[in-house]
Amino acid sequence: MGLLDTALFENAVFTGRWTSGGGDPLTVRNPANDDVLATVGTATPDEVREAATRAAKAQEEWARTKPSERAAIMRRAGQIIEDYAEEIAGWVVRETGGIPPKADLEVHVGAAECYEASALPTHPQGQWLPSDSAHWSLARRRPAGVVTVISPFNFPLILSIRSAAPALALGNSVLLKPDPRTTVTGGFLIARAFEEAGLPEGVLQVLPGGGDVGAAAVAADEVRIVSFTGSTAAGRIVGAEGGRLLKRTHLELGGNNAVVVLPGADLDLASSAGAMGSFFHQGQICMTTGRHVVHEEVYDEYLAKLSERADNLVVGDPSAGPVHLGPIIDERQLKNIDSIVQETVIAGASVRSGATHDGLFYRPTVLADLTPEMPAWKDEIFGPVAPVLSVGSADEAVQMVNASDYGLSVSVIGPVSEAMKVADGVRSGKVHINEMTVGDQAHAPFGGVGDSGTGSRFGGADANIEAFTETQWVTVSPEIVRYPF
Repeated sequence: MGLLDTALFENAVFTGRWTSGGGDPLTVRNPANDDVLATVGTATPDEVREAATRAAKAQEEWARTKPSERAAIMRRAGQIIEDYAEEIAGWVVRETGGIPPKADLEVHVGAAECYEASALPTHPQGQWLPSDSAHWSLARRRPAGVVTVISPFNFPLILSIRSAAPALALGNSVLLKPDPRTTVTGGFLIARAFEEAGLPEGVLQVLPGGGDVGAAAVAADEVRIVSFTGSTAAGRIVGAEGGRLLKRTHLELGGNNAVVVLPGADLDLASSAGAMGSFFHQGQICMTTGRHVVHEEVYDEYLAKLSERADNLVVGDPSAGPVHLGPIIDERQLKNIDSIVQETVIAGASVRSGATHDGLFYRPTVLADLTPEMPAWKDEIFGPVAPVLSVGSADEAVQMVNASDYGLSVSVIGPVSEAMKVADGVRSGKVHINEMTVGDQAHAPFGGVGDSGTGSRFGGADANIEAFTETQWVTVSPEIVRYPF
């Protein structure tokens, strides 16, 4: 039996054990060919509330578990992901429409997140505080309690486990609500890895469902922290509800990321980075390059090279043979992509490559002759579209980058001495010099500013401890203090 035997989660949810869900069964399909991959269960809002109560009870004992034991479970979960890498990668290809290298990346980073999390239980989690009083004074970090994790469809394993693993490692329990389209790789895979690793029952629960399930997972009384990755529009709703209920909400949202191409850049390499940034996983990444800001001295040549690369990319079913791009996740998303492209063309932009589709397979698209007001320039497309606009100077490039309400990732390509000046001027959670906008490592802080979210709430010990624990002040006096009352 493999790790992901569909019979195990047929019409089921995971509450620490596999049980029937009270909601309507959910059919998980391959977006490339519409094949049915699994029929899974969904939770009801009442079941979510029951799960939260169960999680709070389980968390008390889990928080008392020895740090070395929590660390060992994290390591075992990471090893299980690696042991079943081929099976997991196959599921990622079929469920997300990703090409095999994308699937391999998910497996690698998914395991790495567990290994990084294994260091958290024994990482220093407090401070010694000087005091004028004759006592010891310190601040220590304590588990917050129950953490809700809500994750999206595009990189479901990574974007679920990067919150779930550190939250668990730090002594919390987790309610995980994956995107309905990627319930297996975004939810049940993680449940199986931790189940096999020996995580106690009830500490992690996977509760598929729609918006009502997500809302219940935010509102449940026992939930103290919400970690949400998704669209800016949905994130505003989650953030507002978290604020109303006085719950900490960590929001990693959308992006309209820019690559800045400067004079002196190797345009063969620059156009390759630009193409990878815009077209990898069909542009369905929060860090996708949505704007190509190119100095006028190299604009024509860069545009020509980028368009040629787009023309030469192969689009098709990634499980049927080697391709560069797979399908868009569903019809709704494809219509949104095509609508933005067509509205931009009507507004005066020119198509240099692509802008066509066959079913859910959208051709990599390059747009030129844009103005900053056009939809493809100012909106997040979440598709394989590369809008290219020229600027007259590095200062103008900085202004163009910062004109967006988003601030997630920026790439600057060119001589390092000039690229550093641009990097110092942009407003962004991440800046990559001579690399593409898409990049993530388990130990690196991840997050954005502005409409891209509430800052770096993922990655690395400092960010994870800040995200998933509460600070408690503790004093110890050598004897009972005498008071005047």
